Amino acid sequence: MNQEQAIELTDLEVSFERNARRITAFTGVSLRADAGRFVVLIGPSGCGKSTLLRAIADLLAVGAGKVHVFGKAPAQVREARRISFVFQDATLLPWRTVLENVRLPLEVGNWRQVGRPNRKPEDLIRLVGLAGREDALPHELSGGQRQRVSIARALVTNPDILLMDEPFGALDEITRDRLNDELLRIWRETRTTIVFVTHSLSEAAFLGQSVVVMGVNPGRIIEEIDLDARKPDNRIDRATTEFFTITSELRAILERAYGDTARS
Repeated sequence: MNQEQAIELTDLEVSFERNARRITAFTGVSLRADAGRFVVLIGPSGCGKSTLLRAIADLLAVGAGKVHVFGKAPAQVREARRISFVFQDATLLPWRTVLENVRLPLEVGNWRQVGRPNRKPEDLIRLVGLAGREDALPHELSGGQRQRVSIARALVTNPDILLMDEPFGALDEITRDRLNDELLRIWRETRTTIVFVTHSLSEAAFLGQSVVVMGVNPGRIIEEIDLDARKPDNRIDRATTEFFTITSELRAILERAYGDTARS
């Protein structure tokens, strides 16, 4: 049985005007992701990873090419609240409790008119491992806990696609590993399509069913690695030879991308 296609990008290009110059964020980007898939994007700074997420989310205009999300224009999917975004900074409202922050998307943007079922904030707080902290304020939480709240908030609208832009980049390695474990557990429970940006090769190897490597000058996809056969049900032990092999392969590909940067 064919799986529903969540994301389809065809010859996508995004560019900006800056200081009277035209700067191309990326060009010729084509990518497809089935519903429920966990896709990781890696590449040098400036290759357009974050910009690509924003194009999928309809947060910026594309210059050329096409974006389809579940067969529709991104604006339609965004307006239906089927896409959620998690940024590197948790961006919680400091005067609202954990529960109030998670509830926030249900209180703004004419949520009642959308007509989609939401998930219970209390259930999501338990899902991300913060049961008992519902009344805590953001300043009373660690960085990792704040990111858990951010993920719960993103999931409260029951999105079909979760876009994550280096959400654990500012955390220490042990906390990041623990949140990677938690994120995969949440993904298996929700089967939300996830597109995840990171600079960490080990994070990419651990999380991704497929890893998309981007290059620069201009930003573009240089390789996509399918890990399904090597990570059944997207599971892998960080202590195994296979994990280190995948990480090494990603490093070799990424070094080519950084070589492009050096030659520019």
